[in-house]
Amino acid sequence: MATLKDFRNNVKPNWCPGCGDFSVQAAIQRASANVGLEPENLAIVSGIGCSGRISGYINAYGFHGIHGRSLPIAQGVKMANRDLTVIASGGDGDGFAIGMGHTVHAIRRNIDVTYIVMDNQIYGLTKGQASPRSAEGFKTKSVPSGTIESAISPLEIAMAAGASFVAQSFSSNLKQLTAVIEAGLNHKGFSLINVFSPCVTFNKVNTYDWFKENIVDLDEIPDYDYTNRVMAMTKIMETNSMLTGIIYQNKDKKSYEDSIPSFAKEGLTKQDLKLSEADFSKLLTEFK
Repeated sequence: MATLKDFRNNVKPNWCPGCGDFSVQAAIQRASANVGLEPENLAIVSGIGCSGRISGYINAYGFHGIHGRSLPIAQGVKMANRDLTVIASGGDGDGFAIGMGHTVHAIRRNIDVTYIVMDNQIYGLTKGQASPRSAEGFKTKSVPSGTIESAISPLEIAMAAGASFVAQSFSSNLKQLTAVIEAGLNHKGFSLINVFSPCVTFNKVNTYDWFKENIVDLDEIPDYDYTNRVMAMTKIMETNSMLTGIIYQNKDKKSYEDSIPSFAKEGLTKQDLKLSEADFSKLLTEFK
């Protein structure tokens, strides 16, 4: 049985010292071991940005995709091989800007993929521009007078799109972050996990201290029921999305692949398609 060390490789992360993404990497490795995965059972697909590097820092199958496109790739991987546990990852610019269309449709489609977003409210890799998660008035190199756009709420969007699993955590709370990722990996369906992952280089507003002062921890609310959709949406709006923990889970909603009547239980990698050389040549001719 694999341990935390088995999910480590010899590639040293080159994130800035103090970056919240270090904790996300550690939490993924810990959670993967805790749920009983082996490195060969895990595939991590990432997009572009500081967060996109994570697929190369964990000992598992890794695919570094293009900007905003980690989810189409991850869904294709899962459909081709059901035996793989698939994690898609990216930043708030990756998933909530150019990739937002893919995010919404992946949520409503409910394919069994866990999507971990490292949300730092800024574009870090391109040196500090405003992202869709930057608050109104937030000043950056791209908007020195302050952004005039309001920040989007990925949690509200996910709930409105019919998500079956929505969670949020903070990179400073490794214990909770690990537990949330474990729950997402064990959930049968699409899991959205947004992680407050501070950018210590370019975001001097949404700092570790700022998050600690503003976060509401659902684990400390004894009567909170994350199976109650109305309660979940209400709490999101009451806290202006500044809450952490498992926010909503619906275990009864069938995953996309389990909803297709003719979809084989075995992934494409294990199916005997029995395609003859003649049939293969015919297919090639048709697509020329």
